[in-house]
Amino acid sequence: MPKITYIEHDGAEHVLEVKNGLSVMEGAVKNNIPGIDADCGGACACATCHVYVQGDWLAKTGEKSAMEESMLDFAENVEDNSRLSCQIKVSDELDGLTVKMPQSQH
Repeated sequence: MPKITYIEHDGAEHVLEVKNGLSVMEGAVKNNIPGIDADCGGACACATCHVYVQGDWLAKTGEKSAMEESMLDFAENVEDNSRLSCQIKVSDELDGLTVKMPQSQH
C-alpha cells in the first residue's frame, strides 16, 4: 500500500499506509488524523479537507476539476499547491506523497 505523510499545521507528522482507490481524505479520516474535517464526507461539496500538496507531487495528483476549483474558493489561505484531499485518489504512483494541512479548515 502507498505511504502518505500527513503534516499538521504545527508540524506533527503522521505516515500512513492507505489502500489504493481511497482518497487522501478517506485515509486521514479512517485513521483519525487531525486537521482534515471532511464535513461533506468526500462529495466535493465543501472545502474542509483542504491540503497543500508538497513538492513535485502536485503534478502526480492530477488536475483540479472545475468543481474542486469552485470549492477551494471557500477555503482560507489557498495557495497554488492547494487541493481538496477528497479529490486525490490514492494509487501506487502516490507512494511517498506528502500533504500539509492548513491551520484551520473553517
